[in-house]
Amino acid sequence: MWMMLGVLYATGGHAKVLKVFQVNIWQETTMVKGGFDGLADEIVRLDPDIVLLSEVRNYDGVQFVPRLKEALQTRGKAYYGETSKLDVGILSKYRIMDQGPNCAEAPDAGSVLKARIDVEGQTVVVYSAHLDYTHYACYLPRGYDGVTWKKIDPPVVDREKIEAANKESMRDEAIKHVIADAEKEKGNFILLGGDFNEPSHLDWGENVKDLWDHRGAVVRWDCSVLLQDAGFKDSYRTRYPNPVTHPGFTYPADNAGASLEQLDWVPEADGRDRIDFIYYKPVKGVKLRNVSVVGPRGTIVRNQRVNEKTKDNWNDNQGTWPSDHKGVLATFVLK
Repeated sequence: MWMMLGVLYATGGHAKVLKVFQVNIWQETTMVKGGFDGLADEIVRLDPDIVLLSEVRNYDGVQFVPRLKEALQTRGKAYYGETSKLDVGILSKYRIMDQGPNCAEAPDAGSVLKARIDVEGQTVVVYSAHLDYTHYACYLPRGYDGVTWKKIDPPVVDREKIEAANKESMRDEAIKHVIADAEKEKGNFILLGGDFNEPSHLDWGENVKDLWDHRGAVVRWDCSVLLQDAGFKDSYRTRYPNPVTHPGFTYPADNAGASLEQLDWVPEADGRDRIDFIYYKPVKGVKLRNVSVVGPRGTIVRNQRVNEKTKDNWNDNQGTWPSDHKGVLATFVLK
């Protein structure tokens, strides 16, 4: 057993708390007035050790990561971070030893950025991902096409057809590259976070087949199955295994600074899903301490702004929320 008093294990060994924040920043925070400052303020409030960003754009040649680092510095928070040509970013309170792309060699495979971080002498390997947004097959049972986003009738509820449509994406290729690369990092603590644009099979089982317009579909979504088979753990579902009581939806998030048309792609359906994740690969001396959904409790259901009434562990934002997604905050203890 361990206890938090000066962050020490009961056995007497020193332990380090590592907080990881993952968030899609919605076109680099440009979609919401005040979104950039809102993001910086939220990072200050959460005080994460590692930040994983999706939808970094570097608009007009301005590198986003240095800009965000500077904004955090003026708020009294110092982070390391390097620019990248990918649409993902990584910030860390600890030194980034090296960073580079870890992407499938295929068009539209999405972006995965890898960094090796020195956390007080312990190497933590981090992958920040933003996967292929097309072939969004979880819309098929909701009566919408996952490529054109147009309404379809009847909805597609056959599992084999849904899974075949999902495989048309390049998400599984990207995840296979992460899994293969992670094999080279055995012994190190490995984290993978990002906007997957794909749900988890743990959220589309028999116990929820008649909820949230799944319309009876039970689906083994590729990315989550591949990661589970490779020994990765879904932090939220590890801490909260019941998707009925703790669905942990991260998309769509209601945002007062955006219109319903911007937020809802399936206006006649319930399109809520958990598509933003923090995965980790268990290693000796590392424990998952806590995980929460970060952002507004509001969501969109059938073109209506509503508040979630689940038992999820919420971490409510305090200022302007910059995204149409909710974030994930996971806390680990490293001995």
